[in-house]
Formats: sequence, structure tokens, C-alpha cells
Amino acid sequence: MDIVTPGFRGRRRERDRALPPGQYLAEDFPVLSAGPTPRVRPEGWRFTIETETGETHAWTWAEFLALPAETPRVDIHCVTRWSKLDTEWRGVALDTLLAGVDTAADFVMAHSFDGYTTNVPLEDLLDGQSWIAYEYDGEPLDPEHGGPARLLVPHLYFWKSAKWVRGLTLSLADEPGFWESSGYHHYGDPWREQRYQGD
Repeated sequence: MDIVTPGFRGRRRERDRALPPGQYLAEDFPVLSAGPTPRVRPEGWRFTIETETGETHAWTWAEFLALPAETPRVDIHCVTRWSKLDTEWRGVALDTLLAGVDTAADFVMAHSFDGYTTNVPLEDLLDGQSWIAYEYDGEPLDPEHGGPARLLVPHLYFWKSAKWVRGLTLSLADEPGFWESSGYHHYGDPWREQRYQGD
């Protein structure tokens, strides 16, 4: 016969509801970077999108902030196995930035001010799946977390969400970025545990 203490409902699992396999819940926001944190002043920030034909679209910081913004609330998952749920950001959707861009490309390389790069299929940046984020939790994005602006692609491992982003290059071919050239997975789906090549 089972004995259950009155009022006992078992361990609450709501907060673990969205954890991909192998991930643990982080209460803080860990800071992980491939190198030192660059200090990019907004007045010197410029974001560009270059197509496979060399056509360039560019925004200054003031022009970027004038674009329609969204406030996505998303879960994020790091390849080092932490996940953070219900994070709130503010930024410009890639759908907005790419609306006037004529391209036949299938792939994108994100470029950061510190030289970091990462590759993402173009379809993973569209249909409300990604943003160039400049606020986190209602505050300007800290430099340690990629401020003044970072790419946010929450359905992929967080190394795909390039910090200190300065532009995107559209391409017909899938070329590896910084971590992908070192053996990380080209795609990086946390639900399929695609951490490294061969996963």
C-alpha cells in the first residue's frame, strides 16, 4: 500500500517542461565567449546585409532603432548544456530586415565585430524565428551578452546567436563558421543534440 502525505503533489515539473535532452536549467545568464568582449559604441555600429551578388543593404544605429521592433519571449539553449527559459528580448525581426532583399541564397554567414562567424540556413532566420536583438529583460543589451546588438536564433544552440553582430552575408553554399570549422555541428538543433559533427 502506498503512503502519501496529505498535500503532497510530487515535484513540480513546469520549469523543466521545455528542456532539450542533456540540458539543465540555469537561473542566471552564463557568459561564454570565444575571445575578449569588444566594446562597440552604438554611434559606430552599422549593420549590413550583403547578397550573393554583392548588393548591400545597411543601417546605422539610429536607422535600425527606427525599424519596427518585436519583443519575443523565448527559451535559449547553450551547447555547454545550460538552458534558460522565458527570456525576453527586444529587437528587429530578420523578416523585416530581409523584406527588401532580392536573393536566391539558401545560407547565411553571420559576422561579428570581434571576427566571430557562424553559419545558419536562411530558412531558419525567416517566419518569425530570428531577430537582431538590442535589449534583454527590458534593458539595453550588456556588452558581455553581445551588446549593442546580437543575432537571436533561439531554436538552435546559442553559439548560432552571434554576439556583437555587424552583418550577414547571403550565400548559395553552406560554409562553416568559427565553431563549425572546429568540429561543432553545422546546424545545431538542441532537440536532436547536434553539438558536434556526426551528432
